Amino acid sequence: MSQQNTTLRTEGLTKIWGTFKANSDVTLEFKPGARHALIGPNGAGKTTYINMLTGALKATSGKVYFGDRDITNLPQHERVKLGMTRTFQINTLFAGLTVLESVILAISEREGMSGQWYKTIEKQTALIEEAMALLQTLRLAQEANTRTRNLPYGKQRLVEIALALATKPKVLLLDEPAAGIPSAESQELFEVISQLPRDVTILFIEHDMSLVFRFAERITVLVGGKVLTEGTPDEIANDKRVKEVYLGEAEHEE
Repeated sequence: MSQQNTTLRTEGLTKIWGTFKANSDVTLEFKPGARHALIGPNGAGKTTYINMLTGALKATSGKVYFGDRDITNLPQHERVKLGMTRTFQINTLFAGLTVLESVILAISEREGMSGQWYKTIEKQTALIEEAMALLQTLRLAQEANTRTRNLPYGKQRLVEIALALATKPKVLLLDEPAAGIPSAESQELFEVISQLPRDVTILFIEHDMSLVFRFAERITVLVGGKVLTEGTPDEIANDKRVKEVYLGEAEHEE
């Protein structure tokens, strides 16, 4: 595999608990700016794979590379510093703050200023401007002064993404971002995600196949902890094996 044009890749990534292989020899690569979906039946090993990418789980064997750097044994917080962010890690933070305050705090933490942010907030023009620009990107500017806990769930998921983007990530990992969100809100959520800057590589797990086929540019199918296939949305939609093991099941679920 080429290292030069790859933001994130895994080689033979495996996770075993006792006799159970949650992931087995998963070798994948994600190009800069990718919009890449990870799909598969329940128990396919999707979240386990994401957990090994972030360092939340230690791989039994295999390697994780960030660019050309081996990060297999790097702790989670060090991976965040490198530019890998996962939304659920900041899922419930700052619920009592307004949306704007939450994003300013996240930017302040990135800049090492979190201990003094509130006392000096009016003086931190640059922080406020950066936070507002981010909220504009995510269509949250109108909610800037709303307390996060008072937002509809779909908007709360967008705030999570705003907090993740405040860390200036190179890779954004989204584990079922549309889960629990009404269909209209989930469409809006993914429209916003699709318009994020191309310097952010996005890998997402999603069960809603209409969202996957609309917004992903490449799709990897996991079954039984292994990669069944990978391709464009058209290739995956027309793959007989995928229809047999997953897409038919997904259609019945919907």
